[in-house]
This record gives sequence, structure tokens and C-alpha cells, in this order.
Amino acid sequence: MKFDPGFTLLEVMIALAIMAGVILTVISSFNYHLSVVERDRQETTAVLLGRAKLDDPDFKPGEGGKGTFAPDRPEIAWAADMKPTDFPGVSRVALTLSWDSERRKVVFVQYVAK
Repeated sequence: MKFDPGFTLLEVMIALAIMAGVILTVISSFNYHLSVVERDRQETTAVLLGRAKLDDPDFKPGEGGKGTFAPDRPEIAWAADMKPTDFPGVSRVALTLSWDSERRKVVFVQYVAK
């Protein structure tokens, strides 16, 4: 009687099932990390645009206002609000940037002297 050192069908099927589980885990982990990177990229872009908006000499927060960063970033909207504080001559400027259908927001607060 000869002994065949090959694998049985059951062993091959078990090995394939284990490999499929490992591959699905790796792919889902990769997709999750890609979404985290994309979310961080969008947030970084919003922070940089907000800082640039606050530093823009043409930006007048006292007039309030809303807008977008079109044509470069029309998906990011901004809204400005200026309110007086308890300290005379000091106002609170809040610049809110929103994107992703207003599900994600960043708020910048700056205090300015009148």
C-alpha cells in the first residue's frame, strides 16, 4: 500500500476559509484607516481655510455673513458671527466652517478690539 502525502479536500477547504477570514479582516481594516485619513485631510483643509479667512484683511466679521470657498472648495461653507463681550471694547468673533452636508464643523473663536 502506498502512502499519499497530499492534502485532503477538507483540509484545503479549512485553509481557504481561514485565508478568506484573514483577507476580509485586512481589507476592512484598510478601508477604515483610509476613511480616517480622508476625514483628517478634510479637517486639516478646513482649519487652514479658516485661519486664512480670519487673517484675510478683506474679511469683516462685524458684518456677519455667510459664504463658501468657491471655486476652489465649494463644499466648505463658512458663517461669521460677532458678539460683544463683558469687557468694553472687546468683541467675540466666531467663524464656523462646515462641510459634508453640515455634519462636520470647525469653529474658530477670536477676540478683537473695536
